[in-house]
Amino acid sequence: MPELPEVETVANGVHARVAGQRILSVWTSGKPQTFKSPESEIAETLTGARIDAVRRVGKTVVMDLSRGEKKKKQIPFGDDRKKSKDKSKGRDPGKGSPEHAQFLVHLGMTGRLLVSHADVPLPAHTHAVLSLADGREVRFVDARRFGRLSVVKEEGGYAGPGAEPTTISEEEFATLFKGRKLAIKAALLNQSILHGVGNIYADESLFRAGIRPTKQAGKLTRVELGKLHKALQQILAKAIKLGGSSVSDYVDADGVRGFFQQEHKVYGRTGENCLVCLTPLKKIIVGGRTTVYCPKCQK
Repeated sequence: MPELPEVETVANGVHARVAGQRILSVWTSGKPQTFKSPESEIAETLTGARIDAVRRVGKTVVMDLSRGEKKKKQIPFGDDRKKSKDKSKGRDPGKGSPEHAQFLVHLGMTGRLLVSHADVPLPAHTHAVLSLADGREVRFVDARRFGRLSVVKEEGGYAGPGAEPTTISEEEFATLFKGRKLAIKAALLNQSILHGVGNIYADESLFRAGIRPTKQAGKLTRVELGKLHKALQQILAKAIKLGGSSVSDYVDADGVRGFFQQEHKVYGRTGENCLVCLTPLKKIIVGGRTTVYCPKCQK
């Protein structure tokens, strides 16, 4: 599943391409697993809205929307699409929608958020298409349908379930784990504590910090937590710079794979020699997740 760097890369790429654009129409596939909000509500909220920004919150792509100008007339984009299960047919798009709202995209296992010209054929497993004023489209494609689409209209918007790891201070980071009895690897994966970190970057950060994944979070020393805080932020920053890790289906907004998988020191390297001490790397299960570590370098 895409983690913080992959979602950040997608959000940044989409933002660079569509910020300031107005959504003229919305098509949805009618596949109920994909839609956390009703399709009709998504279409009504998005149609006529301007895309102010696209950003990441945790592992979610957040599209900030506003209605500062009079909405434009909805323009359909193809009889073949309108004949599908478009739940917004017959409605007045944008009527009753708030001045500010958010469109949330959770990529799931295989979700892709792509920006394409309208004349480019739709990929298989496309579940939503946002038709833009300049003739391009934002497309959500998801083969396994574990991704989720929803809208938020509440004041304050979506803030995510936990603390933001890329900006949290060392002091605040250390406080998060105080008194916690679960293993530090499991704590890093707990989205209500620290959102956005997943299996890849937890393993890589713990290796860089020299901390064994099974060590109880609440028993880490202040020095160890300081090392982990630094390691995590360095790993995430480098992964974002390299476009994330493409170890499965992940691609960015242009369909391009990331490069951070070439930097992995432990993740996916079970049985191979540690790149620091040459000790064979071990695989265990922590918090229900496969975990790879060096028994010599990580104490």
